[in-house]
Amino acid sequence: MRDAANIERLARRLPGRRAFITGAASGLGRAFAYLFIGGGIAMAATIDVFAGVWLALIGVVINGSARAAAAQHGIAEARSVLLDLGVSSWQLEASGRGFSFQGNEPLDMRLDPTRGEAAASLLNRLTEAELSRILHEYGEERFARRIARVIVRRRPLATTGDLVATVRAAVPRAAWPRRLHVATRTFQAVRMAVNDEPGALRRALEDGPRLLARGGRLGVIAFHSGEDRIVKRTFRSLEAAGFAVLEPSPLEPGDDEVRANPRARSAKLRVLERLP
Repeated sequence: MRDAANIERLARRLPGRRAFITGAASGLGRAFAYLFIGGGIAMAATIDVFAGVWLALIGVVINGSARAAAAQHGIAEARSVLLDLGVSSWQLEASGRGFSFQGNEPLDMRLDPTRGEAAASLLNRLTEAELSRILHEYGEERFARRIARVIVRRRPLATTGDLVATVRAAVPRAAWPRRLHVATRTFQAVRMAVNDEPGALRRALEDGPRLLARGGRLGVIAFHSGEDRIVKRTFRSLEAAGFAVLEPSPLEPGDDEVRANPRARSAKLRVLERLP
């Protein structure tokens, strides 16, 4: 998870969350970092064998079935399931795989570096129209067409510095956002495309509710409005199948939390309950 305060908030909404808090205090909280290193959406279930199940679930949301991984450990259901859709600070700052525009690293962006196509290959292969769609759909980038056009013109791109320079050249200086780096949305969109994050989320939302015991709850922390829409629509579609959305609007971080952890500013938590 990105923020310890979110654990406290979840404790009030997900049964069995006290075990998460106790575990974090004893060093178990480091498992969250390891979850992200494996790639994919971080997923954890509140059951008896925490660490073993967490490690078993590394990457399975992207590369396989969370239910199958849980079944391998003899787990048929869980009281609580948490999906954290954010990229960890370790990935951004220390992985060296080009997630951040702050340095100059190879354009990889794969959460699991042993699988799939690297960002540089994708950017250098896709058509201008395909690049524009990705930037618009996944990054909600106003200047998607301009950026896609300049990417094609400047290819081949090899490093994060190449991509940052491309975005800066494409977006008019007067239109650069004040609070965000001008390349933020582009990097987000490319990362999501490289890792098929929307597809991974849909698979996670299919598996997560099925893991719940009666009265159990599924919490999802999204950091992008497109992801949050998928969660919102999926939760609503499950209301006719014996589930209930706990709150109509997502829980968002307060001012104090954002000041302590600026990366939490866009977080939105939604919780689904399986009815008894």
